[in-house]
Amino acid sequence: MTIRKHVKLGLSALALSVSLNAMAAEDPIKVGILHSLSGTMAISETVLKDTVEMLIEKQNAEGGVLGRQLEAVVVDPASNWPLFAEKARELLAQEKVDVIFGNWTSVSRKSVLPVVEELNGLLFYPVQYEGEESSENVFYTGAAPNQQAIPAVNYLMNNIGVERWVLAGTDYVYPRTTNKILETYLMDQGVAKEDIMINYTPFGHSDWQNIVSDIKRFGSAGKKTAVVSTINGDANVPFYRELGNQGISASDIPVVAFSVGEQELSGIDTGPLVGHLAAWNYFMSVDSDANYDFIDQWIEHTGNDEAVTNDPMEAHYIGFNMYIEAVKKAGTTDVDAVKDAIIGVTVPNLTGGYAAMMPNHHITKPVLIGEIQDNGQFSVVWETPSTVAGDAWSDYLPGSRDMVADWRKPLFCGTFNTKTGSCGASAGQMAAAAE
Repeated sequence: MTIRKHVKLGLSALALSVSLNAMAAEDPIKVGILHSLSGTMAISETVLKDTVEMLIEKQNAEGGVLGRQLEAVVVDPASNWPLFAEKARELLAQEKVDVIFGNWTSVSRKSVLPVVEELNGLLFYPVQYEGEESSENVFYTGAAPNQQAIPAVNYLMNNIGVERWVLAGTDYVYPRTTNKILETYLMDQGVAKEDIMINYTPFGHSDWQNIVSDIKRFGSAGKKTAVVSTINGDANVPFYRELGNQGISASDIPVVAFSVGEQELSGIDTGPLVGHLAAWNYFMSVDSDANYDFIDQWIEHTGNDEAVTNDPMEAHYIGFNMYIEAVKKAGTTDVDAVKDAIIGVTVPNLTGGYAAMMPNHHITKPVLIGEIQDNGQFSVVWETPSTVAGDAWSDYLPGSRDMVADWRKPLFCGTFNTKTGSCGASAGQMAAAAE
């Protein structure tokens, strides 16, 4: 073979290599969006799908990341918990997405968890939850109990003087586990068992008359009473309506909610609810330049001057930006490389500070208590002086006190028992065993 032929072949191979690399660089980064667009949770989750799409559009307008554009792949698990697992498998195995942003309820997350671990996916979960979990494949950008539930109870106890407690929740894992933590915590604080009332209702519950009557009766014993609400989804609308119907004002029996934000309040007359409370890590009313920019972007995206923002939207804002920074840091969308790169990544939040990804895959967050206003917004009445790091494992449950999560090598474990010095089962295995 002549030298000229060698040179031609070499140049052809080089051109092919450059062409393939260029094609790979131009392949979009596929972003799975796993939120209910129908069913009981659509009231809360649809805007989260829209939020991720907005963030993708903004990132693409700025040039994408690593020279690649981002592409949204949207599915509808329809508030059907087993369907969440099927749709997660579809996103990872068929659509080959690089990352998933999704879920609201813990039962849907636990349905997805074994799939995400099996297929080595990445899931950013944006909603407050019960803790008791840390997976190498999940990043928990919503609040753990020590970033919402415990501070809210402390506020009611110390600032309002509450002595009797109604723990009202939807009947699934998040309310039950959170209330187990709160019941233990309250009794540790000296609250008698007879001063704690616990009630659960199914998803989509609509007939609240008898339950609200029971709450009213429980609060008439001469001790200051409050409701700590982990009611989820569209059941909140008739619950708050019934409070108003029975004349229960915030001065009588204040309600502090963990799953009611601006989006949920936009569908009801908030007049009778003024003064009731919610505990979150962000409110639309927060006074910061970052928040005003986000609100303007959201209104422009929706084309609706009345569109509202809420806490889980901010959690997606934080999680999305953390993912982008981790991809830049890793120089690739490879899942394992991103998992290594993201710990320690710090990005702005919308309250004027910063959020950092901790080794347990939870983030740092401020805690805010807000009062419902007659315009459906919240006025912040209390906040932590600085951000709080999320605990994966509660100090108030016997099986969890000795557990820590740290996804840095060499420990690389989400269920490390400090007493035994050993690592337990994965989060996905624990979720599967609980079913």
